[in-house]
Amino acid sequence: MSLATDSPVHSSSSDDFIAYLDSALDASSPDATQEVENQDESETVRIKRRKVESIEETQGSTSQGLVEESLEETVKEDVCAHPGSFGDMCIRCGQKLDGESGVTFGYIHKGLRLHNEEISRLRDTDMKNLLRHKKLYLVLDLDHTLLNSTQLVDLNSEEVYLLNQTDSLADVAKGNLFKLDYMHMMTKLRPFVRTFLKEVSEMFEMYIYTMGDRSYALEMAKLLDPKGEYFHSKVISRDDGTQKHQKGLDIVLGQESAVLILDDTENVMPFSVVFTFCRQFGFNCQSLAESKSDECESDGALSRILSVLKQVHHTFFDELKDDLTERDVRQVLRALKSEVLKGCVLVFSRIVHAMLPTLRKMAEQMGATCLTEVDPTVTHVVATDAGTEKARWAVKEKKFLVHPRWIEAANYFWQKQPEVNFSPKKK
Repeated sequence: MSLATDSPVHSSSSDDFIAYLDSALDASSPDATQEVENQDESETVRIKRRKVESIEETQGSTSQGLVEESLEETVKEDVCAHPGSFGDMCIRCGQKLDGESGVTFGYIHKGLRLHNEEISRLRDTDMKNLLRHKKLYLVLDLDHTLLNSTQLVDLNSEEVYLLNQTDSLADVAKGNLFKLDYMHMMTKLRPFVRTFLKEVSEMFEMYIYTMGDRSYALEMAKLLDPKGEYFHSKVISRDDGTQKHQKGLDIVLGQESAVLILDDTENVMPFSVVFTFCRQFGFNCQSLAESKSDECESDGALSRILSVLKQVHHTFFDELKDDLTERDVRQVLRALKSEVLKGCVLVFSRIVHAMLPTLRKMAEQMGATCLTEVDPTVTHVVATDAGTEKARWAVKEKKFLVHPRWIEAANYFWQKQPEVNFSPKKK
């Protein structure tokens, strides 16, 4: 079997690919290898003989030059391009290779490396397969996105009560708070996460991608996906990455034009569109554990993001008119986000200089217009202090006066928030 021509399609993907590699490894044992080589040699001879006989039958006394040319072409077809390697062995022809080249895909199979041409081929094939099934790719972060973990020694006096409220590891599908003694850790799954994963799996091929180490990533995958329905082998950790302190899509077997990323920070994935989970909109406050509360499942972060993902999926497959393979989910995402604050005209008042570019960019990405001075078109004054001149103008002119958290919250929920909940105080 040839990986370059006969390998199974990825979606998918990595799981069928593992089965392929396992069978390839079985075939690489000494006895099996010799048998395969003998069979291949015999088959090659038969093919060449048939080609020669065919030429002689159709042309009678064919010249020796034409026969030799035919045989040379057959030999050329048999030359292996070495699409990747397993250890130091080519995954197609079994030849021992000198040095290492290509991209490592250790999360699929330890020691597996694929060359760029093979990666492109697999991505193209998988993309066509996914689009036929009306699916896209979704890369999911773990910490502060799907769950939260803490070392047991780091629990403070206001949080130790949680040790008596943990769920059984015997049936993790029925729980959401787990004490992992062997890892000296406690993990809390985010409310609504199980429903989220179930519904998202119908629209997306999902990957886990975390900056935690591989053992941690695999344990968290077991808590989130105890039946192995969603992620299979598509669990990527910092041990698998090719870039230090960053996540790279070079080890995700998906076209970037069809990949969405759900993460709590843009810093580790600066190259692609990101759904960002910020936590407290820049304010210091008690953790949910300390306050003995939790997010609401029906209108929490994951519930809201699920509705956005459904909208993105619907727009991509059912509303765009161009050829399916030419569509780009990043453009869909930008268009939807630009509707969040559409029609809002903002002026910033006495915002910390380091924060201003970020807030302005965030607001403009959501469709707002940002001005430097107040005028009758202004709808919102953004300030941390209700006593500034522009803030007082907003009150006098009956304009909205909001704290910068209002912009952050809109970005977090992908939805304009009630201004009354974000009024700044006078300092």
